[in-house]
Amino acid sequence: MSARLCNVVVNATDTRLLADFWCAALGWSVVDEEDGVLSLADPDQPWPVLDLVPGAGAKTGHNRLHLDLRADGGSTQADEVERLLGLGARRADVGQGADVSWVVLADPEGNEFCVLGRTVGEVLADG
Repeated sequence: MSARLCNVVVNATDTRLLADFWCAALGWSVVDEEDGVLSLADPDQPWPVLDLVPGAGAKTGHNRLHLDLRADGGSTQADEVERLLGLGARRADVGQGADVSWVVLADPEGNEFCVLGRTVGEVLADG
């Protein structure tokens, strides 16, 4: 028997701002809203859910947990980075070297995430 990842929880000062960003970034929708918590999910998949929970102060320091994204749908890593920057992400420096294959960005509240070098299509092709 094993566990299944169902929710990733992010504390936020502005849950609506983050919901708008992450829904646009991932192509997800708000699937539930209760007591100020916004739950986001892929409309075609029940899990995982990204819960945005209000009440946290401003983010300080480096994330101990972050999300990794891959470009999909025929776009390249560079295309995806530019798209995410256009949605409100910004480049972030967490000490990564210049020779890494990923790009570190931060969402509008400063939560770091990475855009990996290989696309979804490349990973699937490698089986």
